[in-house]
Amino acid sequence: MKKQSGVFVYAVLAGFCIGLGGTVNLRIKDAFAGGNVVGALLFTIGLFAICTRGYNLFTGKACYIFDNKPSYLGSLVVIWVGNLVGTTILALVERATGICGGTGIDATAQALIESKMSAGLLSLFLLGCLCNIFIYLAVNGYAKNPHELGKYLSLFLGVSIFILAGTEHSVADMYYWGVSGVLFSDPAQSLLRIVIISLGNVVGGVSFPLMEKLYHRLSD
Repeated sequence: MKKQSGVFVYAVLAGFCIGLGGTVNLRIKDAFAGGNVVGALLFTIGLFAICTRGYNLFTGKACYIFDNKPSYLGSLVVIWVGNLVGTTILALVERATGICGGTGIDATAQALIESKMSAGLLSLFLLGCLCNIFIYLAVNGYAKNPHELGKYLSLFLGVSIFILAGTEHSVADMYYWGVSGVLFSDPAQSLLRIVIISLGNVVGGVSFPLMEKLYHRLSD
């Protein structure tokens, strides 16, 4: 129980960090020409903090399901809930400040969420799959690249490109749904879509590791 409590605390911190990245992305997105690119690059602060501090992010941890015991699935659920709590805490704090309201970041987030609420569930699932292929390349590159520059390029390229490609990251979406207010006004539909995206993240996250295992098995 104590171990899972620690997992949960680090998951809350990870969710909060992803929310901070999302905050910067929203602030810059509509500020000037090229804001989408700059916002995507600066969003990386979230994953940078998580990887360097060792926090628990659902999308990163989902890539390693088949490297762990079945009990790992329970930890993954705890991490998902913790990420949701962390992003929601930040969203609630921000909605009580001047950066939300009128034409604030909540309005920018609402525009993002409107398209997600109208999208088909299969589309969200597949975009979740594609997103976590980028995430796997980012976190695995950070963990295994022998060169310091390569480690950080893996993070910055993997994260910024998944955003610019228009894919779906479940934890980032938790934050966007929260800060837009839609998570609170329509929780059932919001959580349904976040869960579908999360399942897509799992499938995408394990696809490359499984194919790499198959390659090594066939090569031996």
